[in-house]
Amino acid sequence: MNESAALRLASYNIQKCVGLDLRRQPRRVLQVLTRLGAQVVVLQEADKRLPPRPAALPHFVLEEAGWEVADLGGAGSLGWHGNAVIWRRGALHLRDMGHIDLPGLEPRGAVWVAFDSPLGPLRVVGLHLGLVGRYRRKQVLHLAQECARLPAMPMIWAGDFNEWSRRSALEGLAPAMRFLPPRASFPALRPLGPLDRIALSVGLGVAGHGVHLEQPAHIASDHLPVWADVVVEG
Repeated sequence: MNESAALRLASYNIQKCVGLDLRRQPRRVLQVLTRLGAQVVVLQEADKRLPPRPAALPHFVLEEAGWEVADLGGAGSLGWHGNAVIWRRGALHLRDMGHIDLPGLEPRGAVWVAFDSPLGPLRVVGLHLGLVGRYRRKQVLHLAQECARLPAMPMIWAGDFNEWSRRSALEGLAPAMRFLPPRASFPALRPLGPLDRIALSVGLGVAGHGVHLEQPAHIASDHLPVWADVVVEG
C-alpha cells in the first residue's frame, strides 16, 4: 500500500445544522468540518426539509471558509435529497457529477462527484439510505448497478446507511465495494450504532479510519462524523 499520498474523506449527517441543544448553528457545524481535517466531505441532511429546500449550511459560509460545493441541487439547495459533496479549495478538481434515484417508499437518492484528486481519478458517492431494512437492501443493489454503468474509476461510497447491525447484509449486495469496519457514530452523545459508513472499490485502501470525537461534534448534530485516510493500493 502506497501511503505517500493520502486523501482524508469524511461523511457527516449534519441534521440540518440543528444540534442536540435544538439550536440551528451552521457555524458550529463548520467548526466541526474544520477540525475534521478532511479534504472532501460528504454531507447528509444538508438542506432544510420544505421546498424550495434551502441549504441548512449556507453556501457563503462554506465558501468564506475555503470550501467548494458541487452544484447538485440548484435553487439555493446545498445538495440533492439532502446529500451534498464539498471539498477544500484547490485540493481536488471537479470533473463531473450526477444523481442516482433510489427505490423505496421514502424519497431517497444518492449523488456522485468525479474528481481529479491526489490519488488520481476518483468518484465519490454520497448517500442516505431508508429506515426500512428491505428498502435499504434494494437501494444498495440499485446503487451498485447504477455505479457499474458509470465510466470506470476508483470509487468511494460514504453516507448514512441507517444500518445498526455490525455484520450487515448490505455488503453482499455490492461485491465491488469493500466496507470499512463499522464504528459507532450515533447518537452523538453516546454512540451505539454504526449508521455512518464508508466503502472503497478495488485499487483503494486506507491508512486509518475512525469517528471524529472532538468537540463540538458531540452536540452539533445527532450524528458524529466518520473519516478515512484513503490511499492507492500498490
